[in-house]
Amino acid sequence: MRINRNALPSSRWSKFLTQTLIFIALGGMSLTLSAAAQLIEASHTKTGNLSGTVVDTTDDPIPNATVVLQGPAGDHWTAVTKDDGGFAFRDVAAGIDFHLSVTAEGFADWGSSVTVEPGQDRSLTDIKLRILAVQRAVNVSYSSKEVAAQQLRAEEQQRVLRFIPNLYVTYEPHPEPLTTGMKFHLAYTSLTNPFFFARAAAWAGVQQAANTPDWPLGAEGYGKRLGASLADATTEGLIGNAILPSLLHQDPRYFYQGNGTKGSRAGHAILAAFICRGDNGKVQPNYSTWGGSLISSSISMAYYPSSDRTAQHLFRNFGVGIGLHIVGGLAQEFILDKFTSRGKH
Repeated sequence: MRINRNALPSSRWSKFLTQTLIFIALGGMSLTLSAAAQLIEASHTKTGNLSGTVVDTTDDPIPNATVVLQGPAGDHWTAVTKDDGGFAFRDVAAGIDFHLSVTAEGFADWGSSVTVEPGQDRSLTDIKLRILAVQRAVNVSYSSKEVAAQQLRAEEQQRVLRFIPNLYVTYEPHPEPLTTGMKFHLAYTSLTNPFFFARAAAWAGVQQAANTPDWPLGAEGYGKRLGASLADATTEGLIGNAILPSLLHQDPRYFYQGNGTKGSRAGHAILAAFICRGDNGKVQPNYSTWGGSLISSSISMAYYPSSDRTAQHLFRNFGVGIGLHIVGGLAQEFILDKFTSRGKH
């Protein structure tokens, strides 16, 4: 249709032209908004949202867990769970296979493949982390020397009637062997204890009453017998309880049995003068006791009166020493154990 401009007045022509331009502008704007809406809608339908909650096997939320969404092209997004264990990823590309991984301190890692549909708000409800089994290697070192030292300290506290030392007996069911230093320490402790001098004085009194060795009676004779008694006990204690046990690797202590029949206990006590336990735990002939008694008796020949320096006296003293060991073993097994306060370690 043709419009004859000359047929219209100029004012009406201007109005007509203005309305026509407005109509065209509104139409163009409508088309533009429609196209933008279509683009926005198309963009929205190509993404989705992904959320979830991280819990443990008892359904308690796990805060501060790290959630990583990894794309096939190497792109990734990271989120940290809140106090309720929740996390969310917005505008995740739809139709793409992502890898979702979850890590938290003290828990085993969790991972799975996830995909969202266009426009989908997908929520994951199966993310449960199990507590990580912690394996700790504990190195336990066993020092037999340290245990032996503890047992020795306990033995040094043993007292008969709370004041008489009872050092050379062990009540331990599994005693550790003594080192050379411990054997000499035990001998030194025994020989320097006041009871050692009291026992020597008592034995000198017994010899004085029996008039043996062949010294005169009176203070002079008792003094000589006291000196000989101290010398005999010292040499036998050092040689039989420290020197020979160290050289022969034997244990000088009496090992208390405490159970079984009276006959087996008596046999154990008597045999202790003839057999002993080696540092290797095996039974051995008690060379230490025999040697200590025999060598001590031999040394005593140097200070005994000439009438007592005979082989008969030598073996008599040796026999007396072995007999005293037997009596001591029986006393330990049946009497002294009831009156001995035992140390603890």
